[in-house]
Amino acid sequence: MEKENVPQDISNLTKNNVKELLYATDENGEYTTTLSTGWEPKAIALSNSIDEINERIADAKSQVENGEASPILYFMELNKMDVTILSSYVGLWKWRVKRHFKPNVFAKLNDNTLKKYAAAFEISIEELKNSITK
Repeated sequence: MEKENVPQDISNLTKNNVKELLYATDENGEYTTTLSTGWEPKAIALSNSIDEINERIADAKSQVENGEASPILYFMELNKMDVTILSSYVGLWKWRVKRHFKPNVFAKLNDNTLKKYAAAFEISIEELKNSITK
């Protein structure tokens, strides 16, 4: 793409006055860098992704409030993690992390295990146990 044709569409990036660095060709046909405020298809995809993330967070919160899941599920979604990432942060097998999503299993977790989760989410054990149910 030629430098003068780099899209400058309004996007989520422009809200924070952020510009994206892109490669384009200059008037001599040489590759160079240029800044772009956004590109409409990318902005739509980004917006859809953010909406999906927010839906997953709301769903996880609802499951915790209804006693269907533990707060670990909510904080995992809130921190944009998946089971693989979370298990690597806490040093536990994925099947154990999934098991800890069950409220009755979560209630029996010792402080050392809770401390690992709290550290991964950058919150206190108290916040992990109580922030959703308030």
